[in-house]
Amino acid sequence: MYKIILIPLVALVFILIDLYVFQAVKIAVQNFSPIGKNIAFGIYWGFTAITLSGFFLYHFTNPDLFSRIARQFMLVVVFMNYISKTVALLILLIGDVVRFGQWSFYKISDFINSSNESVEGEKISRSEFFAKSALVAGSLPLAAMTFGIISGAHDYRIRRKSIVIPGLPKAWHGVKVAQLSDIHSGSFWNKIAVEGGVDMLLAEKPDIVFFTGDLVNNEADEVKNYVPIFSKLKADLGVYSTLGNHDYGDYKSWSSERAKAQNLADLKEAHGIMGWDLLTNENRILKVDKEPLAILGVENWGAGRFAKYGDIAKAHQGTEDLPAKILLSHDPSHWDAQIRKDYSDIDLMLAGHTHGFQFGVEIPGFKWSPSQYVYKQWAGLYEEDNQKLYVNRGYGYLGYPGRIGIPPEITILELRTS
Repeated sequence: MYKIILIPLVALVFILIDLYVFQAVKIAVQNFSPIGKNIAFGIYWGFTAITLSGFFLYHFTNPDLFSRIARQFMLVVVFMNYISKTVALLILLIGDVVRFGQWSFYKISDFINSSNESVEGEKISRSEFFAKSALVAGSLPLAAMTFGIISGAHDYRIRRKSIVIPGLPKAWHGVKVAQLSDIHSGSFWNKIAVEGGVDMLLAEKPDIVFFTGDLVNNEADEVKNYVPIFSKLKADLGVYSTLGNHDYGDYKSWSSERAKAQNLADLKEAHGIMGWDLLTNENRILKVDKEPLAILGVENWGAGRFAKYGDIAKAHQGTEDLPAKILLSHDPSHWDAQIRKDYSDIDLMLAGHTHGFQFGVEIPGFKWSPSQYVYKQWAGLYEEDNQKLYVNRGYGYLGYPGRIGIPPEITILELRTS
């Protein structure tokens, strides 16, 4: 019932934003021919009509009427449109404040000096300057987000690191580990590109493959069409996986607890069908030339508001005397909260979860993303004392179906004794 009131009110706010920004459009095209003006106005209001139609269709039609991807893009277009127009609106507001201040100054000056003189010599009026500046500023996020969808979403990058583990058995020296994380198969819109990323990983010929959670957004059936692709992941020492916060269906309203439990059971079954050994608060002891290394895997455990299904004590049991241990745990906040605090014998933890916010800047010597204001460890390799954490930037995407400056990652780690 609340949607009948709330959604039209939100749409009204959108229209008010459209009307305000449209004033800038009119000023910017004032020297166009009549036909040119009509084309510009038609494009502006046509895009608005498409956006608002998608907004209402998303909220007031049967979810089964459109595909999951179509519904995703309905919201994405709304987001892109009004984020961009809000940027333009802020520039226009600054212009209005400046002009109001200017107008007030001249009015006061006229009152004091009884003069009607005005400032001359400006080649472009204040309103035209701010109108064009606003439209340029507003077009930048729209262009960036469009590029992030078309080019950034599946621009898979291989990131390589050598990981020194002091207690690593000599037989494990040089073993190549591949890590994927945060696949979010329910968000994919380019199946061919997804398969291309898997082929990139296989071309590296890893000895072992790890997946650190979030196979889906909410529902197990999201991965159904991608099972044949991810089943291709093979390695001599096996493929091991764990669960992330989205895998439990906690962010969806279910008809019953039984339905939710069945969804999780189906998801776990999908791991098995793909040939992945799912570790749910347990461990596997692997051997190379009879020399052991422990692989621990916990269910999701996140600091703060995130679910704490993981039981590291249970996963750790039986590995106490082994010389080296690798932990798969989805949320990097687990490292500081429990692992470094109570399990100093875990040499390396592999995580994901942050996606690097799918937005940021990474150039030699400089790394920035909004993610760093939420997570102390958000992308790449971290080390404290003799323990290490690697945070994968994610293979897929969630919400916004693209990436800007933080491309999807395939991690290749080489284990070394020194």
